[in-house]
Amino acid sequence: MSVLAELLAEGREQRVYSGAAWSVGDARGPRDRGWTGTRGWDGPPLDGDDLWDLASVTKPIAGLAVMALVERGTLGLDDTVGTHLPGYRGGDKEALTVRQLLTHTSGIPGQVPLYRDHPTRASLLEAVRLLPLTARPGTRVQYSSQGFIVLGLIAEAAAGAPLDALVERLVCGPLGMRDTVFRPDAGRRARAVATEDCPWRGRPVVGEVHDENAVVLGGVGGHAGLFSTLADMERLGAALAAGGRGLLRPGTYALMTAAHTDDLALRRALAWQGRDPVGSPAGEVFGPDSYGHTGFTGTSLWVDPATERYAVLLTNRVHPTRTGDGIVAVRRAFHDAAALLPPVASGRGHGVE
Repeated sequence: MSVLAELLAEGREQRVYSGAAWSVGDARGPRDRGWTGTRGWDGPPLDGDDLWDLASVTKPIAGLAVMALVERGTLGLDDTVGTHLPGYRGGDKEALTVRQLLTHTSGIPGQVPLYRDHPTRASLLEAVRLLPLTARPGTRVQYSSQGFIVLGLIAEAAAGAPLDALVERLVCGPLGMRDTVFRPDAGRRARAVATEDCPWRGRPVVGEVHDENAVVLGGVGGHAGLFSTLADMERLGAALAAGGRGLLRPGTYALMTAAHTDDLALRRALAWQGRDPVGSPAGEVFGPDSYGHTGFTGTSLWVDPATERYAVLLTNRVHPTRTGDGIVAVRRAFHDAAALLPPVASGRGHGVE
């Protein structure tokens, strides 16, 4: 059993999650991969083909679609919200830029449970439009799911296509990520890992997006909603480790993954989180220019350009409840162990009971 397998099996024993899957590799593919545990505490064992709710790992994948539109000239990083969304003209968000939305420096607050008072897509989007800014644009990194909801609307308006179609055409299709989808169908839902026993919905959530604002939006948002498998996330990790191969031109990839907020307290790239000097979910070993993203459900993807290494971690740490922060230590330990893994192929993937 590998170090990663032991570490993640211990996380299950500590009831941080019922199941976990992982892959660490480079541009050539995985070097250490596997899975441990069950799809739910009363569910079947993981088999490696399981479907995971990516939560906010949706953001950089949607961001890759946005950057592909930028590369094609369909959208500009300095385009304003008002340019593409007429309903925002005359309001406090009219002059916000695509770049500010991508770097979480727009001033739009995040983690706002709009779904509680706005049960329809139209009313929730109107609530996003009217949310007062809580920082002057460009002055503070303030993580904002609502900002990425707006970003998704801009991408749709600029390209004249729904966000799910754009993600499929510009990201998933080129990499062969056939199981990375919004709103999974019945066949995929049958392979889904359980998330929360949701108080709002009054039932356990399986194969339906965990994020409640995304539920009201119909399951598709720039901030959350994507589901994926270990194999698909490996494809994405390998492509990023290869400098965005199959997705973006080298210059666009470099622009997207470079730090854009080093004059502020937190390091952010375009739709990616940089490695903060203190408290990074990437632990202590991944390099200073590494980047990645985490998801509330217990997912993450991290890439180190210096070593051309990626690390994928998929868990259901919100099952059956979102309380508890055990994933923080597990995630950091996982990334440290992943970064220290010798760059030697370790053979095929394996399941761990």
